[in-house]
Formats: sequence, structure tokens, C-alpha cells
Amino acid sequence: MKKIVITFGLISGALASSQMAVIVPFVEQIGWDRAVYFGYTAIVLSFILVFFGIKRYRDNVGNGQVSFGKAFQVGIFITLISCVFYVLTWQVLYYTVFHDFMDKYTVHMMEKAKSEGASEAELKKQQAEMTEFKQAYENPLVNAAYTFMEPFPVGLLVTLVSAAILRKKGGAVPIQQATAS
Repeated sequence: MKKIVITFGLISGALASSQMAVIVPFVEQIGWDRAVYFGYTAIVLSFILVFFGIKRYRDNVGNGQVSFGKAFQVGIFITLISCVFYVLTWQVLYYTVFHDFMDKYTVHMMEKAKSEGASEAELKKQQAEMTEFKQAYENPLVNAAYTFMEPFPVGLLVTLVSAAILRKKGGAVPIQQATAS
């Protein structure tokens, strides 16, 4: 199980991380809202490896059988490795290349609030919240926690669906095989 989980987790993490590294520099050009769709599509695509990892485990280690619990265990470990890879990549990118990301995001959120007709009081409140969030986001642990919560729910959902689809219990031995023994 260990080799399958590590292999598929690292591949999934590398896909998610490389797609993040490609999308983030162009957030302003493609638009913040569209970037979210591209980003989550990339995350979903990277988690396809969860399905294939569980399938590989079922076919190669489980001799064609795997319980929901074991399939979930394999899938969630792949998801966790992928998420850790994703978080580490963002930490490196954020603290080196994209350290102005929160400033740009704040500007986007304020412009969005203005265009939606927010009052001056609402804008001041939102600005204060964004400033507080930016300060908290500078803490690497807070930053990592927020970043982890981007892909993890998607990976959890893919794990649950994959485990349900791929579970396969051993059936009863057919009568002809039982009597031939």
C-alpha cells in the first residue's frame, strides 16, 4: 500500500502544484473569478489520481478486492500527500515570488464590493477585515491551513466517491469450484 500511496500522492501533488504555478501568475489577466474555476478544475483533475491509486491497490494488492474502508484509507492518504505537496508549493511561491498576492486580492475584493453597491460603512468594514486577514495570512501556519483547505474537501469527496465505486468484496465460491477441490 505504501508504494502506491506515495507514488500516486506525489504525482497528484505534482500535477496540482504545477497547475497552480501556471495559473497564479495570470490571475489578473484571466480574472480572479475565472482563475478560481481554472484552479479548482486543476485540483479536480489532479485528484483523478486518487481513483487510479485505489484501483491499482484493489487490482494488484487486494487481488481484485477492496473494502470501502481500505479504499478510503488508500484514497485519503493519496489526498493528504497531494495536499501537503500543494501547500508546500504555495508556501514557496507565496513567500518568494507572489508575496504581493494578498494586496492584489484585497484590491480585487474591494473593487468587487464597490461594483456590487456596497455602502461606505460596508467598504470600511471589508477593508478592515481584509487587512486583518492579510496580517493573519503572513503567519506560515495560518497560510498553510488556508491553503490546505483549498484542495482537501475536493480530495475528500473524490476519495469517498472512488472508494464507493471501486469497493469490491469477494463473492461466494461457485458450487462447481467448491466440489472440484
